[in-house]
Amino acid sequence: MISGRLQLQRSKPKVLVENKISFAGPESELSIYDTFEQASRVALQSDQLLFCGMVTGKKVMHSVDDYEAAFYPHESFIMAPNQAVEIDFPEAKIHQPTTCLAIEISTERVQQIADKLNLSAPIDKQYGHWQYQPSLMHTHHNQQTQALLDRIVAIYTENEQDRSYLIDLAISELIVRLMRHQTRDFLLHHSHNDPQFNGLNAALHYIKQHLSEPLDINALCRQACMSRSKFFQQFKQHLGCTPMVYQQQSRLTQAATLIEQGQQITQVCYSLGYHSASHFSRLFKQFYGICPVDYKLRHLAS
Repeated sequence: MISGRLQLQRSKPKVLVENKISFAGPESELSIYDTFEQASRVALQSDQLLFCGMVTGKKVMHSVDDYEAAFYPHESFIMAPNQAVEIDFPEAKIHQPTTCLAIEISTERVQQIADKLNLSAPIDKQYGHWQYQPSLMHTHHNQQTQALLDRIVAIYTENEQDRSYLIDLAISELIVRLMRHQTRDFLLHHSHNDPQFNGLNAALHYIKQHLSEPLDINALCRQACMSRSKFFQQFKQHLGCTPMVYQQQSRLTQAATLIEQGQQITQVCYSLGYHSASHFSRLFKQFYGICPVDYKLRHLAS
């Protein structure tokens, strides 16, 4: 979703590699990058947190520690302040540019949101507290994050009366989603390494071990040693969703991994507990923005 005004500006690129159009906001800046020809090892670095979302095409990101990953639409790439990467553009063409949006967010703004989360929705002290982990992240984002990015572009590029206020709200939501994602990854790693650490770890481990089975809330409550109401409250506070939604997301994440590894889509579907290939395909596309067949073709070509 890009405004007509922005489309007009993009029609006259000044440079062919990483042509940049920027829009300033309070404690943040949105940039649209278009690349119109193939290129390799193009450097990118920012002194602020940099949230990148692919719009069209493909990039290959290289970090200084030899990490390499292909970067496609419906995916996010988050760089810590002062972290350097180099980018390849293997598919860029003059009439089919590779397009990416990048949002620079001040470290002060990130800390403000972390402080508010620690006051309004603290996590269990055994896990620490809400904070941004300054590390490289590459992840698929869901429909809600994609809709948020579309909304952010619209707010930045259009002259709304309450533009600054709306940008501030949208950036706050983006930061919350980032920290929730990092915290979820931490909890999953923690529960894998120490399932008996506490009740939540035990429940997360149980879900993982029974991923293809219908969710048994009573069994989860027994694993967690919690009442039903307390379990739902603790789960949503730490994971940001209900156990049912979490299981569905975990199934789809595992499905994507298995498809990338070359397994047949039908085999993946039924092995994860789905009883209808069409239902699985619909859920997969809602989550990843691309159907399983196209997802498989994309990764075969990578």
